[in-house]
Amino acid sequence: MAGTSLLWISLLSLMSCTTNQVTLNLSPNRSQFFRGDSVSLSCEDEDSSAGWTLRRNTTRETRRVCGLDWGKGSGSSCTIDPLIQWDSGVYWCESSQAAASQSINLTVPGGSVILQSPVLPVMEGDPLTLSCRSKHGSRLPAAFYKDGSLMGTEPGGHMTILHVSRSDEGLYRCNISSHGESPSSWISVTAVEARYLAAVTADQEDKLTDGKQSKELV
Repeated sequence: MAGTSLLWISLLSLMSCTTNQVTLNLSPNRSQFFRGDSVSLSCEDEDSSAGWTLRRNTTRETRRVCGLDWGKGSGSSCTIDPLIQWDSGVYWCESSQAAASQSINLTVPGGSVILQSPVLPVMEGDPLTLSCRSKHGSRLPAAFYKDGSLMGTEPGGHMTILHVSRSDEGLYRCNISSHGESPSSWISVTAVEARYLAAVTADQEDKLTDGKQSKELV
């Protein structure tokens, strides 16, 4: 129940708290991890003067800062090693002016099966690979589900959608017989037009900033 609540918090944050000024990246790029795994998160921005800080909400804490309350890092870059179940939560970058990046949801389940899927949005037309992993073995047959409906069963535990479309956006999970089922993860698909508009907007903002700086120098 707690995992579902965090997922919906993440989705609401993603829709309402985004900015073109900063991107929250993580490595490896996936939303689910086994206990004992590690993950690195960083706020990437051309204008480092904005003073971005990594924060998170979990079932135990809210708005906690990277490097002070969790993880090892310097505020805008953090590594969590090892991950534990209480690291499940919503992560985002926030500036001193209260601007925020997109948010991401990380899940560290207590079970033995996870779905490896990208936590960052997938570009429309790109391939998407889903992997179902068990703590107790690799390349096991797995069933994959989207929005509660069976997509198919793959003998090697991997499923690839060659050309992603907006209709592929949704909640995914997987199941390995006799091993268990993964939590659900939301996969977002970014339209080509949206990516182009974001790039144009960022370019226009840079030009306006450069123009203001030139006037001040004169």
